This record gives sequence, C-alpha cells and structure tokens, in this order.
Amino acid sequence: MKIDVLTLFPAMFAGPLDESILKRARQSGLLDLRIHNLRAWTHDRHKTVDDTPYGGGPGMVLKPEPIFEAVTALKAERGAGLKVILTSPSGRLFTQAVAREFAATEGFLLICGSYEGYDERVRERLVDETLSIGDFVLTNGNLPAMVIIDAVARLLPGVLGDDASSADESFSHGLLEYPHYTRPAEFQGARVPEILQSGNHAAIQRWRQAQAMKRTFECRPELWNELRWVRPTQ
Repeated sequence: MKIDVLTLFPAMFAGPLDESILKRARQSGLLDLRIHNLRAWTHDRHKTVDDTPYGGGPGMVLKPEPIFEAVTALKAERGAGLKVILTSPSGRLFTQAVAREFAATEGFLLICGSYEGYDERVRERLVDETLSIGDFVLTNGNLPAMVIIDAVARLLPGVLGDDASSADESFSHGLLEYPHYTRPAEFQGARVPEILQSGNHAAIQRWRQAQAMKRTFECRPELWNELRWVRPTQ
C-alpha cells in the first residue's frame, strides 16, 4: 500500500512510524509511506503557507495554492486516482469499519490541517473525503493522520504476521474484545479463569464470546444498543 502525508511538521512523524509493526511493514515493502513538507510547494523566500482569514478573526488559514500544487504533483507521481483525505473535526468519524475500507484500497494521501484550518476551496474542489478521529480538537492534523495510518496499515495482509490477529479484536465484530490472561495462573490472589486452562476450545470460545458481550454492554452501552442484542447473563 502507498500512503502519502502532506504536513507542515514532518518531524512529528519520525519515531511513531519508525517503530514496531509499522517499521517492519515499511522495511518489508508492505507499506510505502512518504511524508511531504507542504512548504516544498511554496515559491517565496519565506515559504509562506498561510494568511489571515477573510472577514477577520483570530489565527491564520492555510492557503490553497501550495496544497493544490502539492496534490497535483503527487497525483502525477502516484496516479490520477490517488484518493485525497483531509483530517478535520468536521469529517466522517474514523472507525474500524472505515479502516477496513481504506485497507482494501491501493493507497491514499492525507492532508494534515493546521492553525485555524484551511481555505474551504481545498475541501470543495480537491479533497475526496474528510475524516475525524473523534469529537475533540488537537493542535493539528498530524496525530489523526498517524492514527489513521496505524489502524489501516495493521490490517494489510502480512503486516501482523498472523492475519487472524486483526480479525479477532475490539470492534471487528461490533463488540469489544474479551479479557486476556497469561502466566502466572495466580497473581496477588487473582486466578486465571479455570475455563481458559481447561483445554476445551469450544467452551473457551463460548466463554470469550460471552465476555465480549458482557464487556461491551457494561463499558460501551451505545455500541451494545446498536447491536440490539439481549443483555448478557451476569
């Protein structure tokens, strides 16, 4: 998969995307990730990317010219069909289902918003979709972009080593994931449930399903209500 990121702060991506699973995915060629500095598409000596908003008000707004020029250049390199995504609180909520949608594509370009936002003509004429990772405001769109990249990349075949890992996680089937335990069997008076030590895989699967339902009902009632299931046995 090919993912491009257009940002004012490329150094923020060094570290989070160079460790662990994402590092291995990039090294193996499963993920072609490129971070681009928006200022590379400016033409004045100050590398200006923002200006004051029409109508007045606080802060600065990202100018359309460098963004349009950058996207044109990246589409020429990656292909005209490159999907352009904007990170913004006003976008569609990014969920595990959306991550699966994006994992099925060949790639996409993420534009990270900054300051007070971007010239609206960027969203109207350039962007294919706007995504939000939640109902809160961050300093800029870099962290949302990292979240989207991580959630999508780990769904790519071969990235996790065992592709079944991503199929049995929270939100994969509309439920939160069941509890996990490892050795020792007893720790500070708390024991691992006997069923998990029984070797009865069918019974273990039933227990895990029941625990996933119970946890979803108790911790995320809004998800439970969407499923419209019967309340689990306590």
